[in-house]
Amino acid sequence: MSGIALGPALLFCPADRPERYAKAAERADTVILDLEDAVAPAAKQGARAALAASELPPDRTVVRLNAVGTPDFALDCAAVRGTAYRTVMLAKTESVDDIAAVRAALGDVEVIALCETARGVVNAVDIARADGVIALMWGAEDLVASLGGTSSRTSAGTYRAVALQARSHVLLAAGAAGRLAIDAVYVDIAYLDGLAAEADDAVASGFAAKACIHPGQVATVRAAFAPVQAEVEWARALLAAAETERGVFTYEGRMVDEPILRHARSVLGRASRG
Repeated sequence: MSGIALGPALLFCPADRPERYAKAAERADTVILDLEDAVAPAAKQGARAALAASELPPDRTVVRLNAVGTPDFALDCAAVRGTAYRTVMLAKTESVDDIAAVRAALGDVEVIALCETARGVVNAVDIARADGVIALMWGAEDLVASLGGTSSRTSAGTYRAVALQARSHVLLAAGAAGRLAIDAVYVDIAYLDGLAAEADDAVASGFAAKACIHPGQVATVRAAFAPVQAEVEWARALLAAAETERGVFTYEGRMVDEPILRHARSVLGRASRG
């Protein structure tokens, strides 16, 4: 298992804004220094220089690389090689070969595969099983763009069916391979109620973390992933009761079997992360 802390709140920080690095690290559980979409083409060289000069804690820092096959990929890898960072996020991961290319360039690094194109989502099961992959993340806007669409959400703010299918598929692929799954960013920065609802659903569905694009989103994501005291007390009491039971039993009028016990263990696991 990876030694890096992946969330529950990961925060993207443009790599060409080194003045924001320390504050991002202070605000979030994990910082993603972004060499890809957050950085304009003309600023990428400066972003790599800033990355090379940075000294954030490696166990709480991820570097997002440009996609394999782009001119920037090799330059990004060269910049990372000069740092202590050993966890990278590969933008637009589409195949096991993409993961192999990262490992060939950087050695024994840990990879978060960002499945955000149609090909990447379809291949998520194989990608999740690739050597070096520790987590999968999905992305809605690039996915819809790869299909020729114009928006991942309806006018009501909910995901379109294709985005929901991709979200579920990436989550299932990660779970089947024993990897963590990271939920996509919520782009309406000011609408914290919408973010809270989506983060609550991510927790209940089994995502291990959610990515943020603004420091103001971090507290909302953390609150969603931190179980309330009543949940913690219920989980502890249920697991204590299970110690004297055999097989399926009834607790407070509810049938309890192994899946329910696993839910309780998950609650305590999230509580311990807080």
